[in-house]
Amino acid sequence: MGKISGADVRARNERGGGDQRSSEADVRARNERGGGDQRILVGTASWTDKTLLASGWYPESANTPEKRLAHYASTFPLVEVDSTYYSPPAEQTAALWAQRTPDGFTFNIKAFSLLTGHPTKVSALYKDLRPETEKKNIYPGDLEPKAYEEVWERFLSALTPLVEANKLGVILFQFPPWFTIRRSNKEYLKEVAQRCEPLRVAVELRHKSWFDGDNADETLEFLRRHNLPYVSVDMPQGHNTSIPPVLAATSDLAIVRFHGHSDKWTSKDIYEKFGYLYSKKELKDWAPKLRQLSDETGEVHVLMNNCYSDYAQRNASTLLDLLGDEDGD
Repeated sequence: MGKISGADVRARNERGGGDQRSSEADVRARNERGGGDQRILVGTASWTDKTLLASGWYPESANTPEKRLAHYASTFPLVEVDSTYYSPPAEQTAALWAQRTPDGFTFNIKAFSLLTGHPTKVSALYKDLRPETEKKNIYPGDLEPKAYEEVWERFLSALTPLVEANKLGVILFQFPPWFTIRRSNKEYLKEVAQRCEPLRVAVELRHKSWFDGDNADETLEFLRRHNLPYVSVDMPQGHNTSIPPVLAATSDLAIVRFHGHSDKWTSKDIYEKFGYLYSKKELKDWAPKLRQLSDETGEVHVLMNNCYSDYAQRNASTLLDLLGDEDGD
């Protein structure tokens, strides 16, 4: 497919139904396969991880990328695509995702690292936009303004097939641990929402200054005022990068991501960092909290990000069962 501008994305989205916020009927239809509370979509942050493929979670017949995604989508109504953080997606890839999943399936797309201010490998950029530099990693300021704008345009354009299929949930903007609470950063949050409009964005903040003392109320009120969905996290506490488990609805959509409670959270090995299997008791304690959150907002997305082996898939299935049981038994 040829290059499509951000304006084209917005125009196509308007033809497909305008506002991306789901009606209650859309939410119910989307989650019919998932069971549980019809306003809560449950999924995982990966369906292609090598340890998942080796775990035996997929049946032997799911032996191609197409069949694996189809199997995943027959089990869960939602998935988060994390690979788009490391490298912007190709429109052809997004088209395949849309084609290989049933109506009502939802993709949440993680924003490309450059757009959240993370260090980005030069090799991850579009070839024709790579700056002449000896650096391995670059930041937005290392690009010419026109090149930076082009990255935004191409990133949004690549999501067009998901928009047209009504399968794009949100673009998840996970900001770096050094993204602190200050006016310029608040302005950037507003800028991000404006750049992506009318596509939905969600905000995950990872510096504790946003939640220190009275800042927590200020942060949540700011997000509500600008209709920005807040991403709550469940993660190990007691570390410099720990964010408190603030569960809050700041829009008609709320997102909760489960990172696990590994005692090796500071490890550089991602499988040690996220290799945590929640117990049924832990998830049972979460079920009423998620139901309450869904009462405060129109829709809740729950993502298991403890992506090691089939931990996330097993926990997501257990949580679906618990949410489907009003008594939580």
